[in-house]
Amino acid sequence: MHVVDYSGYQYIKFDQVGRTMTVTFNRPATLNAMTAAMHEETSRIFTDLGMDHTIDVIILTGAGKAFSAGGDIAGMREMYEDTEMFDRSIMEAKKIVFGILDCEKVIICKMNGDAVGLGATIGLFCDIIFAADHARIGDPHVRVGLAAGDGGAVIWPQLIGYARAKEYLMTGDLVTAPDAARMGLINYCVPAAELDAKVAAFAAKIGAGAMKSIKYTKTAINIGLKQLAHSMMDSCMAYEALTNRTSDHLEAINAFSEKRRPKFTGA
Repeated sequence: MHVVDYSGYQYIKFDQVGRTMTVTFNRPATLNAMTAAMHEETSRIFTDLGMDHTIDVIILTGAGKAFSAGGDIAGMREMYEDTEMFDRSIMEAKKIVFGILDCEKVIICKMNGDAVGLGATIGLFCDIIFAADHARIGDPHVRVGLAAGDGGAVIWPQLIGYARAKEYLMTGDLVTAPDAARMGLINYCVPAAELDAKVAAFAAKIGAGAMKSIKYTKTAINIGLKQLAHSMMDSCMAYEALTNRTSDHLEAINAFSEKRRPKFTGA
């Protein structure tokens, strides 16, 4: 049997109980923001988990207050100045989305706090999503002068329809967990104190099922999503790459560093 070695992961933690693996983004001091190193790790984690034949269910969560705050501003400045670094991030972003969709394990998102940008994309591509009632979900690429290219444009319309998806992706506004549950963006909004127990109970329920039939059902459902992702992601990432070179994006980076509101000019 193929044995997966998780020892090479620095920013992701693994805890296996029976055939359920809890996978935790583990940079709580930075709200689990996706630095270059963590982004690279995330690009391969779902492939490794998919090849781990000792598990059936994955619980994906974040350490500390947030699930994941998405990209970090320091990293954005680096990628603005180093286009090769941005090119690598494009390949990694595609691997993250395709890795989630190709992973046959049942992936439960335990959204313990805010899920923003790529953090939201990862959470929303999971099979079942439980969120603590204080969590917020959003894809504010446009607020830093970037196109929402790394998967948000694929998954949001499938969950809440095009009209709502356009509103949230074009404004970058965050959705509260109760609103997200009402509109179908996530499955459940639960009191934070009950989140662990609710997710554990669901993982036990699905893990006790006829697992091959459950996995194949997931795979069948994901066929359409895979086709959509493969038809869209190259163009989406190309648009994000174009906006990575804009004056508005640089203005957003500078404004964040200087703790002021950005003044966009459309350039």
